[in-house]
Amino acid sequence: MSVASPTSPDRTCDDLPAMSDHSESPEPGAPRLDGPDVPVIELVQPMPGFDDERRFTLVKLDDDGMLCALTCLDSDLRFLVVSPAPFFPDYAPEIDDDMAQRLELMTAEDALVLLVLTAGESLASSTANLIAPIVVNRNTYRAAQVVLDHQDLPLAAPLVG
Repeated sequence: MSVASPTSPDRTCDDLPAMSDHSESPEPGAPRLDGPDVPVIELVQPMPGFDDERRFTLVKLDDDGMLCALTCLDSDLRFLVVSPAPFFPDYAPEIDDDMAQRLELMTAEDALVLLVLTAGESLASSTANLIAPIVVNRNTYRAAQVVLDHQDLPLAAPLVG
C-alpha cells in the first residue's frame, strides 16, 4: 500500500491533536496540552534499539506544526519528526500488506507519514531518514517505524538541496 502520494496535500503534525511546548506551562520547558484529548500513539512494534518505549505523543515545536517531537510518555526519549511533503514532495513509501493490516489502515488517507530527523547546526545540515518512516493511523493512533524493503531510499537525506 502506498501511504503517500505526490498529489496529496501537505501533511503536518497538525493532522493529529498535539501538545505544545512553547506556551504557558506549569514548569519551564514542560509541554502543555492543546486540548483535552491528546492521543496516545501506540507502537505496534518497538522502534529499533528502543524495545521498552511504545507509548508516544506528538509535541508541536513551532506555530505551524511543521516541526514536531515524537515524545515517549514513559521516558525522556523524543525524536524530531516532520511531514515529508514540504521537503520531499515526491516521497511515496510503499508498506507491505501485513504492516498495513497491523496498523489497521483501510486506505492510504488513513496514514500520517512522519520522517525522523537528525538535526544539524542549521536546516541545511539537517537530514531525514527516508528508508524508515513512522506511519501513524490517523483514526486508531496505532503506529510503527517501517523499514522499507527494496526501495532505493537514503537513511540521511538532506532537508534542503
